[in-house]
Amino acid sequence: MKKTGILNRHLAGAVAELGHGDGVLVCDAGMPIPAGPRVVDLAFRAGVPTFAEVLDGLLDELVVESATAAYEIRDANPEAAALLDDRFADLDLVSHEKLKELTADARLIVRTGEARPYANVLLRCGVFF
Repeated sequence: MKKTGILNRHLAGAVAELGHGDGVLVCDAGMPIPAGPRVVDLAFRAGVPTFAEVLDGLLDELVVESATAAYEIRDANPEAAALLDDRFADLDLVSHEKLKELTADARLIVRTGEARPYANVLLRCGVFF
């Protein structure tokens, strides 16, 4: 049994399969999920687990070369916007509609229990060397 890191076997396995350039969407409970990408649904109850908890857990294990979020997050969810600004120096902002389009090409979607709007970020995997 693993003693650290991501313990959820479905998420740990999906993370292990990611490569350079793969997209990973970390999303709130209300984000529409397209057919195609692998989905690991961690949502248990409204707010559990939080967007921040899941994002930070993934960032502990992934090399991320870029991140994209919806610009609507700035007004609708300032706390999540501040979190993303803190984690990503060059956060790319697009419309929520554009983010949903980009999500179709993601390799993995991780759904949280987050119940605040626009708590979504599309990560692009990098390499550690």
